[in-house]
Amino acid sequence: MKTWICWIGLCLGAWVNVCAQVTVTGYITDKQTGQPIAEARIQVTDLALSQASDAAGFFQWTRLPAGVHTLRITAPGYNPWEQTLRLPSSATLQIRLLEAVSLTEEVQITALRATEQTGTTYNTLTAADIRRINYGQDLPLLLDQLPSTVVNSDAGAGIGYTGIRIRGSDPTRTNVTINGIALNDPESHGVFWVNLPDLASSVDNIQVQRGVGTSTNGPAAFGASINIQTQSLTYEPYASYEGGAGAFNTWRHSLRAGTGLINGRFALDTRLSSITSDGWVDRAFSDLKSLFAAAGWYGDRSVLKAVMLRGKEQTYQSWWGIPEAYLDDPVLRRSNYYTYENETDNYQQDHYQLLYSLAPTTALSLNAALHYTWGRGYYEQYRAGDDLAAYGLPPVIAGADTIATSDLIRRRWLNNHYYGFTFSAQYQPISSLQLTLGGAGNQYDGEHFGELIWARFASVSEIRERYYESFSQKQDANVYLKALWNPAARVSVYGDFQVRHIGYQLGDSSLTAPGTDQGGAPVSGDFTYLFMNPKAGLTWQASEKTQLYASYSIANREPVRSDFIDAPQGRTPEHETLYNAEAGLRYRSAHWQATLNGYHMRYQNQLVLNGEINDVGASVRQNVPESYRAGIELEVGWQPLSALTLTGNLTLSRNRIAVFEEYLYNYDPYELEVIRYENTVIAFSPALTAGSVLTWEPVSGLRFTWTGKYVGRQYLDNTTNASRSLDPFFVQHLQGDYTWRTPWAQELTVGIRVNNLTDVAYEPNGYTFSYKIGPERYTENYYYPQAGLHAMGRIGIRF
Repeated sequence: MKTWICWIGLCLGAWVNVCAQVTVTGYITDKQTGQPIAEARIQVTDLALSQASDAAGFFQWTRLPAGVHTLRITAPGYNPWEQTLRLPSSATLQIRLLEAVSLTEEVQITALRATEQTGTTYNTLTAADIRRINYGQDLPLLLDQLPSTVVNSDAGAGIGYTGIRIRGSDPTRTNVTINGIALNDPESHGVFWVNLPDLASSVDNIQVQRGVGTSTNGPAAFGASINIQTQSLTYEPYASYEGGAGAFNTWRHSLRAGTGLINGRFALDTRLSSITSDGWVDRAFSDLKSLFAAAGWYGDRSVLKAVMLRGKEQTYQSWWGIPEAYLDDPVLRRSNYYTYENETDNYQQDHYQLLYSLAPTTALSLNAALHYTWGRGYYEQYRAGDDLAAYGLPPVIAGADTIATSDLIRRRWLNNHYYGFTFSAQYQPISSLQLTLGGAGNQYDGEHFGELIWARFASVSEIRERYYESFSQKQDANVYLKALWNPAARVSVYGDFQVRHIGYQLGDSSLTAPGTDQGGAPVSGDFTYLFMNPKAGLTWQASEKTQLYASYSIANREPVRSDFIDAPQGRTPEHETLYNAEAGLRYRSAHWQATLNGYHMRYQNQLVLNGEINDVGASVRQNVPESYRAGIELEVGWQPLSALTLTGNLTLSRNRIAVFEEYLYNYDPYELEVIRYENTVIAFSPALTAGSVLTWEPVSGLRFTWTGKYVGRQYLDNTTNASRSLDPFFVQHLQGDYTWRTPWAQELTVGIRVNNLTDVAYEPNGYTFSYKIGPERYTENYYYPQAGLHAMGRIGIRF
């Protein structure tokens, strides 16, 4: 009977908490000038609710449960404001924010960021969000629950080489910046997250914009952009350790320390991390090390900050995947094509950034940055029975025998330098108008070469003799002008125009004669592009709870290095153009949040794999005249009780190529065949994706999180053939964490994360190729299976 009385009492208490509701209204202004502060972030932290102030600095919460709540307000350039409020009845607040010492620290990235007034589609993860889900996986795994997102891992467990697709767009079409500086490789446009292990431990926040988004630095965003800000100023000194251990002999160690603000002027932060794992796939080990360091000087109206990111990785290659015949065998699913003991990838990448910001007046903010990235490393391969002629070597004459092939070990090297500057200036002449002028200029110098380090029959070669080498240079410069205008209290108009110039040269070290690629074919070329990229957006705050928005953008993108090198002679790839329309509705109340977004992305000359193999055996991409992606994205959040939160997202999309030509080689007779298709599905573009997160905090400091992810069928090529596709899958994870204070530590956290809770066998990535011999077609499909049920534990201590 006592148990039933307790349960009844708890239910009645929860019911009273929901039914006793109050309204909180507020105005946010600058403490010195009295000017309203727009786009301040207002959070009811104990309820996980958030909204932004309008152009008049106004916000309103309705139907808040009566009781004690913590209200936190942040705005770029201002000190955070936080207060615990007891709300027996409705209240009106006048909140005045004080200009921060670190006024301009975030200006480095806010020039590239979307807001609720730009009419674009985005999500932002805060430092607290990242800390809760970070168990040492590569950063793409932390973004898995965002709408229209699919992630994958070569080694199967999220450590090592990982990838991310947003709206079906591959990583080369996703623009990534760190502190406003492009992270994408200038040649391939890809981002290799393994080069910066444990990056998430030094990140303050991440904004992901879907579609074209706002103007940014680096390659064009053709599916999404990921904007990362590293750790910001911490006022108090600290030291922390984050450790973890789990399945597949995975170990993680991360040490962080900071001085806090010394004498109101100087701060130093650093992190040292090590992550090792055997990987779920056989032999797919990872040995990852990274270093983060930042030193900042904070003046009254200026900041000078130096940031260094260094990553060093060695991973055993699991790039091949497994053939389709292995999928149903639990042992063969984990097999690795490679068996040579040192079939490894070895790479180090160092990033140096010098950031300076100045706010001479409250209406003007200026910033500039210098950056330099040095990457160098190789992957090593054992090759059985390769033709000596492919390495420029004559046959070996042994008595009466002529030996034209040999087993050998080779290394393929990349040594590159990327450097340049970025700048932006934000000016607000009146409260209703904000102007931003910015841009960047970058230079890339890349050296590619291959070495032979052993051969069973070495012919006339010397150890480390280069059998191919090529050099490239790329210049990338852009300038943009953005305007945000509030003609009325609830209306915002956004405009953005970018001019981007690209120069790209391929050839030998002097760039006047051809170099050679991996197959010995000549490589040369000089390509120039000038792109105009306009964008416009409109938002209307229809009510205190509802906002409508729309935007239209045009983006242009140059081909990547492999498009030039792999294309058959005489066929030069054309640049791609994207026309992107977005429109949606945002709704917020005390217990509900929802966003409904519709998008249409129309491409001209999109580059897609066509099935052709060129004369050195590489896959070829070709331009298709017309293609598009269109869909609806729904995000919903519900908090029925302060301890319980449910969020979810759903994307329904249609992704089509109007006319697609597949190229097949027929080896008998030796000729190229072309097969024409119409209205086919774009590869790796599922028609349905969905995610959900259920969070329960039964007592203070104890949190349980369940996540689920569904991904519909993905086709491996552009022919819409189900026999060349990835099956749909639904995967679930469960996480539990407990955080408390102790007499000897400011914060102590223990947690465990159980991945793939129901032990689902699934494959989010793969590839296919086909050929013909006479009338028969042969197709080979390869897949990247992910780990089954496994767990990872962690412990965190902060002093």
